[in-house]
Amino acid sequence: MLTRRSLALSALAVPLATTARAQSPEPWRKADRLYTDDFTHSLANWIVEAEQPSKVAAENGVLELDAPAGITAWFKPRLTGPVLIEYQALAVYEGGRNDRISDLNAFWMATDVRSPDDLFASPRTGAFAGYDLLKTYYVGQGGNYNSSTRLRRYVGRPGDRPMLPEHDLKDARALLQPNRWVAVQLVAYDGLVQYWADGRKLFEMRDQDPYAAGWFGLRTTWSRLRFKDFTVWRLEAA
Repeated sequence: MLTRRSLALSALAVPLATTARAQSPEPWRKADRLYTDDFTHSLANWIVEAEQPSKVAAENGVLELDAPAGITAWFKPRLTGPVLIEYQALAVYEGGRNDRISDLNAFWMATDVRSPDDLFASPRTGAFAGYDLLKTYYVGQGGNYNSSTRLRRYVGRPGDRPMLPEHDLKDARALLQPNRWVAVQLVAYDGLVQYWADGRKLFEMRDQDPYAAGWFGLRTTWSRLRFKDFTVWRLEAA
């Protein structure tokens, strides 16, 4: 079920780019619940871009992406920060042809340089290179056959996917485990960008030119992933 309350605008720019420092209290807290999807009403809230024919279903409280190649499921509403996006995700490993345990990925605050006010006016094929024209934050957890987890800040130029060296993690605690739900949280709070997995902050970046509004997309390639408990919150100062 989709619900909506009023959105709040963000207007604060802050200095650029540091890695996560885990011990200090967070400057944000949850305020209003803006959107939820309980995945019992099919794909009414999502637009899917698939590189090859794929199985996509939202039923019985779970969204499943079963894809032999690149696929992105975009949440239709445009989000305006400060926001927290949270959901649970599971990498399926049950002997299916696409059960690879790789690429629990996400875009957030995404806009397309070809049509900044309407992400869907410039559709993509699902191939990864087609997303280079986005301005967005991106995390690929368990990418490259579950060998790395990376944060990138896309700048809307073909072939240019900037990444700081400290945003390329290979620690096993940052990777995926088969058939295990992980609680994911994505933060865009006045230039503060964070990615959390099971309460552990994997990435933190401060962006001097933040992406304050845009779209959210679930992304994978050649994998079978399940999602549940999707919610978007408006954040306020702690």
